[in-house]
Amino acid sequence: MRLLEQIERWLIPLGGLLALAGYFGPWVNHPVAGLVIMGLDLGEYVKFLPEVRNGQIMLWREGFYLPLVAVSLAFSLNAFRKQLAYDWLVRVFLVAIAIMTALNLLPPAWTPNRLITPEFRLQTVMMIICLAMVALSPFLALLPQRISTALIVSLSGLALWFPIHDFLGVLPLISGLYNHSLRPGWGMVVMVVGLIVLAGASIYAESQRTQSHEVTKKSE
Repeated sequence: MRLLEQIERWLIPLGGLLALAGYFGPWVNHPVAGLVIMGLDLGEYVKFLPEVRNGQIMLWREGFYLPLVAVSLAFSLNAFRKQLAYDWLVRVFLVAIAIMTALNLLPPAWTPNRLITPEFRLQTVMMIICLAMVALSPFLALLPQRISTALIVSLSGLALWFPIHDFLGVLPLISGLYNHSLRPGWGMVVMVVGLIVLAGASIYAESQRTQSHEVTKKSE
């Protein structure tokens, strides 16, 4: 297998796993475990900030869940892709991670009726789409690589912009509650690196394939 294919083959899973490690890591760190806030927590946490509740600060709460959507769909799009030549153990691993990632979109203490309430309806739609893509993952592998790359890059970009923009916007409010200045924890940084690796590997591989195809056409 060429170096190009080896790079894409392993950087896509690595980028996704790094993004998840950062997302489930501390975005607000604190010596007291109960005051640590993970990326996953923020979608619920921000609802209770007074400035958000009374509309002084506008943010898209569901945007904090976009990293889950990006990683789950990226793994579904690539698990069975022929060019990556994953063995079945790796494919099962990627599909399992995609499923577990999607299920983290469930709200806390969820019930079937709660899933369709206006507050959680969009989260539920996101989760259903992710799980549907897992079920269709063998067929998604037949999509042209450029479409898969465009989806991964677009979702990674959205998963970088919305959570980080809104988190940095409310961080001063959280600092006020904690009564001392806070900086973003390592979780946010690792998630950013992971999503950049995920998107970058897809872009690089697609650009190299395009160049290779053009060279082949010229040689004919």
